[in-house]
Amino acid sequence: MLISTKGRYALRVMVDLAEHQTDGFIPLKVIAQRQEISEKYLESIIKLLVKARLLNGLRGKGGGYQLTKAPEQYTVGTILRLTEESLAPVACLGQDADACPRMAQCRTLPLWQGLDRVINGYLDSVTIADLMHRDAAGNDYVI
Repeated sequence: MLISTKGRYALRVMVDLAEHQTDGFIPLKVIAQRQEISEKYLESIIKLLVKARLLNGLRGKGGGYQLTKAPEQYTVGTILRLTEESLAPVACLGQDADACPRMAQCRTLPLWQGLDRVINGYLDSVTIADLMHRDAAGNDYVI
């Protein structure tokens, strides 16, 4: 499993909007500048998030985007499953995978199923609020 830039950027957008949720609707241009992401690429990501009703969009003057729910209600797993083709560690566990003819005698299948449960369980246990409140890397050293 390799998370694409689409998935990583979607998480960055969600955290950005969560951190600025009291500012009302945030224009695409502002999000793109803060996150250093191309507006054109960001537009395609935001379209996905709006279509899935994770964000509200408002056109015109004063328009932009905002979260539809509290940051605690969004899991990383939900966002990544929306943006990625698959989070499965092997092809046979992918959402649209054909049944493998060797599945009944596959010695490694339980390993991959367990890893899949761990990956999804972990990603579903982390919320956008958790990502907002994490300390900046390198700022945790205490003497």
